[in-house]
Amino acid sequence: MYGKDTESRLKKIARITAGFVLIPIGLLLSIPGVPGPGLAIVFFGLVLLSEHFEWAQRAVVWCKAKFNKLLKRDGQGSKSSAA
Repeated sequence: MYGKDTESRLKKIARITAGFVLIPIGLLLSIPGVPGPGLAIVFFGLVLLSEHFEWAQRAVVWCKAKFNKLLKRDGQGSKSSAA
């Protein structure tokens, strides 16, 4: 129905819109006492935006690094306490 160029533009607009909608929803859900996977939703919004914005790409890299550091710290703590 539409040309490839129009479809790709519509997909780009949809991804950017979804990313900017998901970030505030995730922030709202990350407030203590509000149930829901808030930080995961924020991260997913950043992933959608990282395709189009360099600042979002840097935020995704930073989040992944912090998450990996947390996993390593948690893994080391459980090993040393079990020994």
